[in-house]
Amino acid sequence: MTTPKIRAAVASLPAYVPGARIPDGVHAYKVSSNENPYPPLPSVVDTIATAASAINRYPDMGNTDISDAMSTYLTTDTHTVTPEQLVFGTGSVAVLGHILQAFVDAGDDVVYPWRSFEAYPIITAVSGGRSVHVPLTPDHRLDLDAMAEAITERTRVVLVCTPNNPTGTAVTHSQVLRFMAKVPSDVLVVLDEAYLEFVRKDDALDALAIAEQYPNVVLLRTFSKAYGLAGLRVGYCIAHPDVAAAIRAASTPFGVNLIAQAAVVASLAAVDELNERVEALVTERTRVWTALRGMGWDIPPSQANFVWFPTGARTVDLATDARQQGLLVRPFAGEGMRVTIGEPEANDLLLTLAERWITG
Repeated sequence: MTTPKIRAAVASLPAYVPGARIPDGVHAYKVSSNENPYPPLPSVVDTIATAASAINRYPDMGNTDISDAMSTYLTTDTHTVTPEQLVFGTGSVAVLGHILQAFVDAGDDVVYPWRSFEAYPIITAVSGGRSVHVPLTPDHRLDLDAMAEAITERTRVVLVCTPNNPTGTAVTHSQVLRFMAKVPSDVLVVLDEAYLEFVRKDDALDALAIAEQYPNVVLLRTFSKAYGLAGLRVGYCIAHPDVAAAIRAASTPFGVNLIAQAAVVASLAAVDELNERVEALVTERTRVWTALRGMGWDIPPSQANFVWFPTGARTVDLATDARQQGLLVRPFAGEGMRVTIGEPEANDLLLTLAERWITG
């Protein structure tokens, strides 16, 4: 029996490996998907419940309310963001897909660090583009100089994941400025800031300032991590109005559902409460990282809501042991493990296991 021919680019796609799920009836901590361990704020839940009564209607295709709310939130004494600069989608990964659909033709190059977010090669291939991997430095950081050197006349988009998933390292503002000075103005640079809210470092990246200076820069962000709306799937980008219009044209109509739109507006109204939770996670991250370093682990300094174990050939065995002890982590076979900062109890279990792993 013959079947329709699948596009070669799709047939050869690498599989996206989601974080492990907790089986029914099993007590375990899921720290494999970089989710926020806190439940939604009560005010957000109330808004969701109210919005649910209207799901017989289509959502606002123009995302007017969330665009206005986000524009107000992002506009400060130093930065102005207009609704025309914002594009929303079903998670930042979907928005990235729309970006590549708008700017990458078959055979065009997409440059990005590796290892980095595992959706990058998938989205690039689906768009018809060609992946150009640039290795991380030995200390698990992005090599922006090497990424600039990888740009050719075939390059259309460069992806800069900061903090980098899964290693947690982040570039500085000065590094990005030097990098942008080397990038041709007709190459789109996507600064993927899914973990922006967790960054605490000197010379931290002010991506809005970069975007104001360079119209070929797009900022990619999400409500899944710090805002705890992973189950509703809302991401967005900030871009020059002309670039945003092109991305919007490639976007799925009615992509952000009605309940998700209401939850975003409610979350922005409760951002002070949400920031308290972010600070608590940052405090836990510091506690975990400091303890791991004290044990002798060579853990890179994370600016995200996870830590990276460069465990090499031991990775799968250690991830299996963690699962057996009730901790679901995200292994990258032969490379390392990414472990989300979760509840204090989950973090304590991680430290107990990590001490056994490094001594035994």
